[in-house]
Amino acid sequence: MFNSLTGTITGKFPNTIYIDTHGIEWNLFVPGSTVDALPPVGQTGKVYTYMVHTEDLMALYGFASSEERQLFLDLLKVDGIGPKGAVKILTNISGSQLVAALDKGDVAVLEKVPGVGKKTAAKMMLALKGKLTLNEDDTVAVHRSAAGPYDAVVSSLVSMGYDRRDCEQTVADIAALLAKEDGWDKKKPTEKEDAVFRRALVELAQ
Repeated sequence: MFNSLTGTITGKFPNTIYIDTHGIEWNLFVPGSTVDALPPVGQTGKVYTYMVHTEDLMALYGFASSEERQLFLDLLKVDGIGPKGAVKILTNISGSQLVAALDKGDVAVLEKVPGVGKKTAAKMMLALKGKLTLNEDDTVAVHRSAAGPYDAVVSSLVSMGYDRRDCEQTVADIAALLAKEDGWDKKKPTEKEDAVFRRALVELAQ
């Protein structure tokens, strides 16, 4: 699976961008904040990705930062919020405003976000309050799981349809187990990620 795409920005539209990587042009659904953050058309940009693959649909979502993608993934944990809904939320409220509203328990702010409403706002508060923080540069940081260095592996597994919490726990357990093997420290990061991903895929498929 892929973690990000780097290439020439060939199109920028409301909630959609095109990016060309060596002759392959990708169509990604993105929050408005990502559209604003990426370079102008014709320049090189990097987009962090998340793939949604179902029986009827295959769609690629993009984000200007891994933090924004993580916030998107956390919104997906809320019952009733799908990928399109999460993008709509992130388009209409900044990460810092969302975190502030959750920390203060300000349901009224969340209810005003297009597409949220009273019931969804309450679900967001229940699922996310206290789990998001702000860095000093006012960007969103999400409390990480024990998976740590293997967040990209977790994201890849989640994009395949597995439950995020199951993925986090499985990856953390496998990483701890493999770390005890001889020669593990000498492996390259990409080799470690590949080994953890393959082992986790087997475990989750059982």
